[in-house]
Amino acid sequence: MNVTWVLGLPSGHEIGEFVTVDLGGTNLRVCLVRLKGQPEEIDVKQHACRLPPTIKTGDARALWNFLTDSLEEFLKAHQLTANRKDRLPLGFCFSYPASQEYIDHGKLKTWTKGFDIDGVEGGDAAAQLRNALELVALVNDTTGAMVASAYKDPKTIIGAIFGTGCNAAYVENVGSISKLQTNLPPDTPMVINCEYGAFDNAHCVLPRTKYDLIIDKESPRPGEQSFEKMSAGLYLGEIFRLIILDLHDKGLLFPGQDLTDLNEPYKLDTGLLSDLEDDPLDACCARLKECLGIHVTLSETKMACFLASVIANRGARLCSCGIAAICRMKNITSGHVAADGTVANKHPKFKERWAKALGEILRWDKDRREDPIIITSAEDGSGVGAAVVSAMTLYRIHQGSTDGVQER
Repeated sequence: MNVTWVLGLPSGHEIGEFVTVDLGGTNLRVCLVRLKGQPEEIDVKQHACRLPPTIKTGDARALWNFLTDSLEEFLKAHQLTANRKDRLPLGFCFSYPASQEYIDHGKLKTWTKGFDIDGVEGGDAAAQLRNALELVALVNDTTGAMVASAYKDPKTIIGAIFGTGCNAAYVENVGSISKLQTNLPPDTPMVINCEYGAFDNAHCVLPRTKYDLIIDKESPRPGEQSFEKMSAGLYLGEIFRLIILDLHDKGLLFPGQDLTDLNEPYKLDTGLLSDLEDDPLDACCARLKECLGIHVTLSETKMACFLASVIANRGARLCSCGIAAICRMKNITSGHVAADGTVANKHPKFKERWAKALGEILRWDKDRREDPIIITSAEDGSGVGAAVVSAMTLYRIHQGSTDGVQER
């Protein structure tokens, strides 16, 4: 549960021109965001590139060089630094658990999403960018999703990520944050980054299968991010692969077929599970043949589709638990959960299963006409969200409020 120094949600009237950088689990994205004080009039120009696999397991210098080089190319391509006397304000979307003493500071606690880069943990992940531009805010992707969505939708109560990782953010009163030492009034709202992908790292609560144990053991960080490894998109395809291999080894699935290619970890991605639940049976059969490189019968295809359904259903129901916990704690009974991520927005049955589980936990009326809490597609948290937080921060500074802001 990390404080963010994002004090409240936006008014929808924030203005300004901002550069944002998003270091996600798969891609690096650089944006130019122009806020015009009207939620319907946001101008975004962006460039995205896939992170090279070597970056994810390299060292800090390689990571920051790649990031700053990409940023410099974007600035030159859009002529953003030519003939400027001021420095462009920058918002950095850093989708990893970081403790923040200030809003433009973030000390990485541990890498997640399969990253394992030397020389970053324990250090200020924002320092390099602060030297390049006027870094205004470091924002987690969940915080960004919540703020960007609230900019347009005042019914937003929670920001959530159901994609490569799993996490959520909500608004808490400063007076309820016992570990925070501040002179802010106790009723001051502050966004909290839950980081509940790390729930039950002590392995005392969640019932893990043997496949969960294998994934944890063979991950870059065994014993960490337990909840995430059971529910997030990065791992669902890997769970499917392990089950397929196990059933094949026992002669129960694809007997006599050569599945050597399937021994490669993370060979199958979560997109395959979506296809197996969304496509007609003959199309699923063809998809399996393509992915596995073997002959597949219709009965085997039905089994694979069933497995995909079981795995994705467990993931969706687990994801609902984190949201339900926040709603119970804050006594939230209605509103919108702004969800970002490929699992939330691309899996054909995620939202339906998520809502069903949430209703069971919160004991909604079974005869209800509509759900009191619904999942919505988050606005651009990494781009617009980071820009809006930067605008809110600059406004606070201009008003003389320096709580959570480093001296400039």
